[in-house]
Formats: sequence, structure tokens, C-alpha cells
Amino acid sequence: MITPETALKQESRLLTFVQNLTLLLEDGPSEKIIFSKGKKLLEELISVDDWLPEPLTKPHPEHYQQYLLYADPLNRFSVVSFVWGPNQKTPVHNHTVWGMIGQLRGQERGTNYYLQKDGSYQPGESSICLPGQVETVSPDTHDIHVVENSASDETSISIHVYGGNIGRIERSVFDPRSGLQKLFISGYANAFTPNLWHNAS
Repeated sequence: MITPETALKQESRLLTFVQNLTLLLEDGPSEKIIFSKGKKLLEELISVDDWLPEPLTKPHPEHYQQYLLYADPLNRFSVVSFVWGPNQKTPVHNHTVWGMIGQLRGQERGTNYYLQKDGSYQPGESSICLPGQVETVSPDTHDIHVVENSASDETSISIHVYGGNIGRIERSVFDPRSGLQKLFISGYANAFTPNLWHNAS
């Protein structure tokens, strides 16, 4: 059972992050500044794994879950928890907006994919993201990758921050062999956005 003290801690940690990121984005900073200053804010959010409510940490037996934690009313950003069961992974996909991925629990492997002359997509370098680390994606640098839970026996959770409401943005998955592109809108596993700080002052 969650104590009032724990609930307040959960609420205020995420609320502080949302407030600080909102202030950062108010002046329309460059992506370089967002990734520099915003990355530090996200690192602070994921530095302690004690604030994400238990219902938003639940894996699905067949595929990863994408829970909306906060959507900015002006569509400047969204905050999402991605929950991965053992060995679960994404298809090859893009985002179309900037993104920061902070590892909260477990570990995930990201692999960039690159368009070839024959129209296919081939994997490039991979990296493992450990708790406390933050990776970035951007259409201005590289935006096509696969993410997977690198653990075969445990759940992994990452906190994603995107430059828009990622569950409502039309983007693409790619067949790596043929290069065929299919549009999709991901939506969210939760039917509504919880107010995680309703008791915070």
C-alpha cells in the first residue's frame, strides 16, 4: 500500500521535471540547448527509481507498453514510460521529432538503421542504455532505430520525452529488407492521462 509520503514523492518528482522542462521550452530554444539542458533535467528525474506509480510499470506478455505520463497542452512535449517485458523490441521506426530516452530500470539496446542504395535498411552501431543514462534521437541527426529489452529475464523501463505528443504523431515503421514504409500512430496503453501530482503543492 502506498503511503501519503510516497505518493507525494512520486507526484513532486515528475511535477518538478515537467515544470522545469516547460520553462526551458518557453523561449523556443535550439535543439542543441534542449539536449544539453533537458538531458540534465531528465537525468535528475531518473536518478532515483522511486516515483513511477506501479500501474504505469506493468509489462504486457506480448509487446511493450507505452504509458502517457504527461502531455503538454501546447503540444511542445510529452513524457511517456516505456515498459518492456523480457526480449521485447520495437520494429524499425522513426519519431519525426526530437526525443530523449532515460533509462529508469533494467537495460535496453538501441540499434540505428541506415538507408542503403538498394532501398533496404541495414543495422549500424548498437548501444546499451543503463539506469541513469540518457540517449537522444532527432530527425536532424539520426531518427531511425530499433529498441529492445536486452534482458531475457526481467522488465526494463525507460522514460521518453519527445518534442510533441508522440502517441498522436503520424510516423513510420520500415521493412528493413524491402524498405517499404508504413504509417502508424502509436497511441497509449492507458486510456487517460493520470494526474500524478493532484496532491502536490
